[in-house]
Amino acid sequence: MKILGFDTATRATAVALLDTATGVATTRRDDPPRGERPRHTTRLMTLIVDVLGEAGADWDQVDRIAVGVGPGTFTGLRIGIATANALARARGIEIVGVSTLHSLARGASGARGARGARGARGPRGASGTDGFTPGAIAAVIDARRGEVFAAGWSVQDVTSPDAEPLLTPQALAPEALAAAMRGTRDSWLAVGDGAVEFRQALERSGAWIPEEDSERNRVDAVEHCRLAVGLRPEAPEGVRPEYLRLPDAEISLRAARQR
Repeated sequence: MKILGFDTATRATAVALLDTATGVATTRRDDPPRGERPRHTTRLMTLIVDVLGEAGADWDQVDRIAVGVGPGTFTGLRIGIATANALARARGIEIVGVSTLHSLARGASGARGARGARGARGPRGASGTDGFTPGAIAAVIDARRGEVFAAGWSVQDVTSPDAEPLLTPQALAPEALAAAMRGTRDSWLAVGDGAVEFRQALERSGAWIPEEDSERNRVDAVEHCRLAVGLRPEAPEGVRPEYLRLPDAEISLRAARQR
């Protein structure tokens, strides 16, 4: 089976093609510099075509599309899901929606070296790998407005597409996430741009967080493909974004009305 995966929930545009028979993955991504706007509209289809070309695959060989459904930016999710639905309908390809948080956590699990949390910083800035093996992984995406989108899974279960989260996906303040992680009594590895942005608050919970440039903090579309292997295909109209919070424009409008 060949699975085309992509994600536009964060500022990055990530695309991958996974051949499940051989395990070979072809990837492309666009990461705008800090401070620049996402380039999903201009880059997504170009990256998809590039991935298919490099893999030597045509559309007739794509068996399934795995699209990230967030949570994330309102506009980014609309672009990614609309593209996936259009391709699925036009090409007659199966489609599945994949949690961006679950994919991020899976990518940071033992398959990519979570044991020892190499390159991570721990509480009070301690660094290194001495004696630290996480029991759980929190995927944390910066939701802006001083909040994060977050969820957490046990390291033992995170690779399974139907794994039950220890912390259910939600939008919350970093301090609330830190309290929730402390309440589980697990040893946590927290990954993602939200973990980096709010490192200080999360480290107070005892969580370990990779350095800013670590690959563990990046959404990887290959992990979408791997999760999609065990997910049931849906009708295109059944793949919907997981916003978890009102769009920023709606929040601003409601705030203005209350003044």
